[in-house]
Amino acid sequence: MQAFIREHREEDVRQLALKGAQYPDIDMTYALQQIAGWQTARKKLPTWAATEGIVYPPHLSMEQCSSEETAEYKMRLCRRIIEKNGSADESMVDLTGGFGVDFSFLARMFRDAVYVEQQAQLCDAAAVNFKLLGLHQARIIQGDGVDYLHKMDKVCMIYLDPARRDSHGGRTFAISDCSPDVISLRNELLEKAEWVMVKLSPMLDWHKAVEDLGRENVREVHIVSVNNECKELLIVMSKQHQEQPFLVCCVNDGQAFAFSQGAETTHHAMQQPLEECGYATPVPSVFLYEPNASILKAGCFEELQRRFHVRAVGRNSHLFISSDFIEDFPGRRFQISAISSMNKKEVKSLLKGIGKANITVRNFPLSVAELRKRFKLKEGGTDYLFATTTEGGKHLLMLAKRVFSVPQAAQ
Repeated sequence: MQAFIREHREEDVRQLALKGAQYPDIDMTYALQQIAGWQTARKKLPTWAATEGIVYPPHLSMEQCSSEETAEYKMRLCRRIIEKNGSADESMVDLTGGFGVDFSFLARMFRDAVYVEQQAQLCDAAAVNFKLLGLHQARIIQGDGVDYLHKMDKVCMIYLDPARRDSHGGRTFAISDCSPDVISLRNELLEKAEWVMVKLSPMLDWHKAVEDLGRENVREVHIVSVNNECKELLIVMSKQHQEQPFLVCCVNDGQAFAFSQGAETTHHAMQQPLEECGYATPVPSVFLYEPNASILKAGCFEELQRRFHVRAVGRNSHLFISSDFIEDFPGRRFQISAISSMNKKEVKSLLKGIGKANITVRNFPLSVAELRKRFKLKEGGTDYLFATTTEGGKHLLMLAKRVFSVPQAAQ
């Protein structure tokens, strides 16, 4: 079976399924599940995919499991919490084991790690996989996580990733609609663990999540994105006394932007509209900044302006400008070459010689498709066209190019 899986794991699963009759001695259902799982893991979990013998679960579990990048982030977060607070790294419990990706990374931080999962199939896979991954401290418990919580002794950390699907398989997002309901279990979780880490849907409003879980219990909020797509909302809770406001951390790949909630300062002066900033067409030394997905989700724009001394194009544009190049800005950086209104003559001059461009719309009455059709622009190329509305209500187009390092003119 393993030889068959290795031999055919690069092939199209659907085409391979049609050839099942050619392999009467092979359990094709199982083999196809393993091949499909490996093909997903090759991108999502490269370390697992590189480990021979890993047992992969059905498609839904592979779809729902964390990626290696986000699981590794949780491990680093766990390590920092333990080291910063002098917590004992003796034991942790994952009450919602699943495929065990998050557990496999978090368990490395502890001498004793318990994986709790109801499904026998996932427990059987975990028994094989954890040994292959060198997690000899892992203990596998098949059962209900809530039942285990009621009986367990106190540990350093409890981790939960509540199921975000109802009994009919439909997606749910509210914390109270997930299973288990962390809100109803909150007090017991905090009694049974020094630290509680909860993974929630990126669709949730993090402010409401904090209120639902009890602001007095929340110590950190992490908005985690990969390739500029928001993947997870992590809430870290503890009963430990803390005088400082809780930390909010916006992460996207190698970028991280952290601030203390409640410590932001409003800077209305930074909200002045673009047409009042002294820039006109052409604008050879103005830089445009587009925050990454985690920043947009956090909505910490005033803190962003204060930290990097950038100006908002408009209150609802979520685009920022500066005459300085900011190398560590948490998002994409552009250099503006020209700005115009929607006046036909200005637009014609702006787009002269440009047949294709990447278009972004922010707080603008027309969609990307409508602008592409109106301006007869194909998709792609090195030019970027931003359409937005300023604080004064003026519709603007900004033509720019992506900047990855300090331009010579800015050195």
